[in-house]
Amino acid sequence: MKPFLIAMISLLTFISCNETNGKRDTSYLSKSVGNINSLQVIIANDLWNGTVGEEIRNEFAAPVDGLPQEEPLYSMNQMPPATYTDFARKYRLFLHATIGTENKVNLVHDLYAKPQTGAIITATSEEKLIELLKENHEAIIDAFHTSEIKERQKRTRVSLLELDSIENQLGVTLKIPSAYRIAKANDDFYWIRKDLKSGTTNIIVYDVPLSMISSDSTAVGDIIKIRDSIGGKQLPVEDDSQFITEEAYAPYLFNAEIDGKFAYETKGIWEVKDEFMSGPFINYAVRDEKNNRYVILEGFSYAPSVSKRDLQFELESILLSTKLK
Repeated sequence: MKPFLIAMISLLTFISCNETNGKRDTSYLSKSVGNINSLQVIIANDLWNGTVGEEIRNEFAAPVDGLPQEEPLYSMNQMPPATYTDFARKYRLFLHATIGTENKVNLVHDLYAKPQTGAIITATSEEKLIELLKENHEAIIDAFHTSEIKERQKRTRVSLLELDSIENQLGVTLKIPSAYRIAKANDDFYWIRKDLKSGTTNIIVYDVPLSMISSDSTAVGDIIKIRDSIGGKQLPVEDDSQFITEEAYAPYLFNAEIDGKFAYETKGIWEVKDEFMSGPFINYAVRDEKNNRYVILEGFSYAPSVSKRDLQFELESILLSTKLK
């Protein structure tokens, strides 16, 4: 969880799936449904078609960072409260916004199905509803994102790729779907990929000395130099070209955590130099002080004319499953 969201989340009222006057029995709840990153928005039609709906779309359908084309954070489906019954309540993510007698934001878990994460926002006016959305959308999105990562990882665990060699060579374990295969493996570099109908999704894993990423102020530049030099040399490209970071697209840099260790998270666009090939990447540089190294984990997609949000989300969920010896 990104540190700057912790204080914001503390402002929300949490209703745990196990805590309501002690314990709450959720065994009777049915299994939740829904595609990854799909959000049910329960709101009156007049609010949805006005400024409140515009604010919801601005925040929850904002473009995903690090993709070559604009794609929304969530695929949203709006329904008025009167229709939010029975099967409609089984969707895994929901946002319920309404006008009422108080100003309140509740973040709830497993309310109608499990697993499920929802945000219930009540306000005394449209203006106050918009204000609450502006103040709390980052915390709500973080909770939704955490929930969807867990769901994506659960689906991955159904059938896993055997990867004992990467643990032996690099001291790294990942939960990777069995649809992937090892494309290249040596003592210090692994390339794992999955074939798509049009293109591939890819994971690369290697390590570098701690000294190669010097400080926060130069981290993104250091990370780009590492991925261009090592990745560019290790990944085979036709016609003596090179797999590099797209220079015209400034990468995004965030602080993250993997296996309890600090990590730099970088999102950007890769390209094959002088060729019409490119796509998004997500890169984690995990600080492993015990072994005096950064473990570099990267997921990238090549999928021309295909939406890439969910491809990259799958790769992110895989990389976040990493454990270090």
